[in-house]
Amino acid sequence: MRMMLKPDKDSYSEIEACQALGLSVERLNLLLSENVFNDGSARPNTLTFRPSDLILLEFWNKTMGDKKVVHMPKRANAFSR
Repeated sequence: MRMMLKPDKDSYSEIEACQALGLSVERLNLLLSENVFNDGSARPNTLTFRPSDLILLEFWNKTMGDKKVVHMPKRANAFSR
């Protein structure tokens, strides 16, 4: 699958990111929970994405569950010390 990014856009809303990636909002949320918001910190109410963020999301979507890709361990919460 190839993303269709608009060259004149600097940022994408969650819905626009889902449309560009061909993902459901639930799948996007899962990717974010597994790869970004995995240290126990609260997730912001509103998210925007840059084109480079969409590239990472597409990679994570393709490799999630792939045993050939080594994933980083979850981060410890810096505030729990």
